Amino acid sequence: MSLAAETHGFLSPTGVEIAFLLVGLVTFGAALVTVITRQLVHAALWLVVTLGGLAVEYLLLTAEFIAWVQVLIYVGSVVVLLLFGLMLTRAPIGRSPDADSGNRWAALAVALAAAAALVWVVVDAFRTTWIDLDGPAAGSTKVTGASLFQNWVLPFEALSVLLLAALVGAIVLSRKAKADAAGTPGVPGARQDPADKEGVR
Repeated sequence: MSLAAETHGFLSPTGVEIAFLLVGLVTFGAALVTVITRQLVHAALWLVVTLGGLAVEYLLLTAEFIAWVQVLIYVGSVVVLLLFGLMLTRAPIGRSPDADSGNRWAALAVALAAAAALVWVVVDAFRTTWIDLDGPAAGSTKVTGASLFQNWVLPFEALSVLLLAALVGAIVLSRKAKADAAGTPGVPGARQDPADKEGVR
């Protein structure tokens, strides 16, 4: 156990740790609103708050590079991609009852189980590990870049392909919805086949 662990305890938190806890509570609240709101656009905007809160947490952990990557990629790209997907698929702007699948209790059970497993893994892995905020920065660009492109390059590229597939899927769903609306008789603004018109006559 390091010297920082011997001279510091949970009952004497520093200002950074208090700020970390408060930002974490705000981030948790924003994430909770993201999944329980019935307005899809509001969910996307609350997701911006959630991801921004994570970026602040990275800053408090002296991982500046990861924090800016969080802002540029997730807040600046993923959320914008999500909003474009909502616009391309013509999702309702107001309250959407279809956003509730009725499996909320099953989803809550799975979420609690996943959260418990994640907390247990993190606590077990970092039980005696302390981050010395006054020491050399462990989240510098050099260290993070070397770790990312040596050990995590495959998940990084897989995430890029996943985002591209999400964009293509949104475009395909939008074009299919337009085609169905254009070929369905009785829909306002839909085009009707001339043969069907003659049959009606």
